[in-house]
Amino acid sequence: MENVLRPLIVVGGAVVLTLLIGWATDLLLRKADARHRETPLWGLLRRGRIPYQLVLCAALLRGSYDQAELILEHRVAVGQVLTLVLIGAAAWLVVRIAAAVVETTYTRYARAHHDAARVRRVRTQVSLIMRVVTAVVGVVAVAAMLLTFPAMRAAGASLLASAGILGIVAGVAAQSTLANMFAGLQIAFGDMVRLGDTVVVDGEWGTVEEITLTFLTVRTWDERRITMPVSYFTSKPFENWSRGTPQMTGIVYWHLDHSAPVEAMRDKLQDILRECPAWDGRAYGLVVTDSTPNTMQVRALVTAKDADDIWTVRVTVREQMITWLCAEHPYALPRVNTADAVLPPGGIIPSQDGAAVNRRLHEPPRTGPR
Repeated sequence: MENVLRPLIVVGGAVVLTLLIGWATDLLLRKADARHRETPLWGLLRRGRIPYQLVLCAALLRGSYDQAELILEHRVAVGQVLTLVLIGAAAWLVVRIAAAVVETTYTRYARAHHDAARVRRVRTQVSLIMRVVTAVVGVVAVAAMLLTFPAMRAAGASLLASAGILGIVAGVAAQSTLANMFAGLQIAFGDMVRLGDTVVVDGEWGTVEEITLTFLTVRTWDERRITMPVSYFTSKPFENWSRGTPQMTGIVYWHLDHSAPVEAMRDKLQDILRECPAWDGRAYGLVVTDSTPNTMQVRALVTAKDADDIWTVRVTVREQMITWLCAEHPYALPRVNTADAVLPPGGIIPSQDGAAVNRRLHEPPRTGPR
C-alpha cells in the first residue's frame, strides 16, 4: 500500500501545489493589471504562466523524486529528464519576462512621443533586441543542457583547448552570416531604416515589414514580399522616403499640342487640388518644361504628407486633367499633322547641299509622254 501511496502523494502533491501557486500568482497579476491600467506590464507577465508552472512542477518533482521511490531502476534517467525540462522551462520563462519588460518600455515610449519616425526607430531596435535576447538565452539553455551530461563535461576541456582553431574555422565558414548579423545591429542602432519606412530598392517601391538580424522584408505596393540580406542596406545606396519628414513632392507630366491653354490648365489644377483630400496644401505649380516639333511637355508639381497620399494626388490630377482637356479643349491633345507643308515665300526650299531647289508640291502629276 505504501508503494502506491508514496508516489501518488509526492507526484500528486507536486502537481497540486504547482497549480495552486500558479493560480495564486495569476490572480495577483490580474489584480495588479486592473489596478495599474497605465502600464501593460502585469498583463504581459501573465503570458509566462505556462513556463512558470513548468518551472515549479519540474523543480518540485526534481527535489522530491527520490522520496517517491518510483521506477528506481531508471532514477538517473528520470532525474536527467526533469533537469532538462527545468532548464528549458526556465529559459522560456526568462524570454517571456524579457519580452514583457521590453514591450512595456516601447509602449510607454510610443505614448509619450508623437514623432512617428522616432517611434518606428525604437520599435526596430526593440524587435532586434528581443531577437538577440532570445538567441542568447537559447544558446545558454542548450549549453546548460549539454553540460548536464557527464560525457559533455569531460569533453569541455578539449573543446576549450581547440576553441581558437574552431573559432577561426567557424568565422571563415560563417563570414556572410556574421556580416549580416553585425549589419542588422548597425541598422537597428544606426537609424538607417526602420519598420514602416517607405523605401525603394532595386527599382521596387514598398514598405519595410520585418527586420531581423540576417534579413529584411519589404512589402511592395502589389502585396509582394522582397526578402533581402540586411548587409545590402549597409553596402549599397537605397531610397528611404520616410527619412526625416514623410512629406513628399510629386510630378505629373502631359505631352500636349502647342496650342494647349496653359493658363487655363493652371486654374484647373488649383480646382482639382482643392477637391482632393490627399493634397496637403503646401505647394503646387504647372509649367512647360520641354518642346518637340510635334508636342510640348507640361509638368505639374503637387505635394502631400506621405508617399501613399502623393500617389493618390498624382493619379487624381492626371486623370481629371485629361478628362477636362478632352471635354473642354480637345484641340490641346497631341495629334499627327497630315496636311501639306506650307512652303516659304517663292516656293524655294534649300536642299542639303545648299543649292536652291524649286518644289511644286501642288502641281498635278504628269500622265502624258515626256
